[in-house]
Amino acid sequence: MNRLTKISAAAASLAVAFAALPANAGAVLDRVMAAKDLKVATDANWAPQSFMNEKNELDGFDVDVAKDIGKRLGVKVEFVTPGWDIITAGNWAGRWDMHVGSMTPTKKRAEIFDFPAVYYYTPAAVAVHKDSKATKLSDLDGKVVGTTATSTFEAYAKGDLTLDAAGAPPFKYEFKPKEVKSYANSTTAFDDLRLGDGTRLDAVVSSLPSILDALKAGYPIKQIGDPVFYEPLAVAIEHGDKEFNDRIAEAVKGMQADGTLSKLSVKWYGVDYTVVK
Repeated sequence: MNRLTKISAAAASLAVAFAALPANAGAVLDRVMAAKDLKVATDANWAPQSFMNEKNELDGFDVDVAKDIGKRLGVKVEFVTPGWDIITAGNWAGRWDMHVGSMTPTKKRAEIFDFPAVYYYTPAAVAVHKDSKATKLSDLDGKVVGTTATSTFEAYAKGDLTLDAAGAPPFKYEFKPKEVKSYANSTTAFDDLRLGDGTRLDAVVSSLPSILDALKAGYPIKQIGDPVFYEPLAVAIEHGDKEFNDRIAEAVKGMQADGTLSKLSVKWYGVDYTVVK
């Protein structure tokens, strides 16, 4: 291969590489529509939002929401399951196009992401082992509490939560833990809590739907007190593609207008979490 051919080949390779990056306006949407494939990041172990069912397929509320967005865009949906900390760090570099995994839109996260649409609102609550002597949230002062890493639950447990998204109601800190243990997801935190009261954890802060789902699955836990905060949850994409943002917003608006979102919420939670309480 001569020098000119090498340069041409290198230029072609660079063009392909740059085409894969979601930097230019319209680039992600163009790629998605050309491939007829929408790559969606979500959690594989966070029922009932998203989990692997008995057929070893992703299932849950967030999964159904993502599939319906893809249907309205006219593309098939492909799921990937990176860790929450990897998703929230940004720099996706085309590995996935969109996140549908119950992310709270905050000012800090808005430095990295656009939030095309809030699609539901969920209460965060606290679970303890069924043998716990705690009867109120303040009984958890000085205790060991588990949460999902880099989540709003972790921020709340550490007394460092900022809910600056539109529609988020005010809240107050109900307890001050001695230690906050962070986990890859809520399920692994529940697994430690189920070992016994105070064995590894005294409590877990998570979404109320996840706590109720763990109870349904037979975990020896119970909710304590009222929900500690309510958060709006949104679809997330990286900055740089207004057209993609607008198409997703349009799809979710359609799901709200025709009742699809409400039906999916009732299907998975038994309650319509798609409206502000």
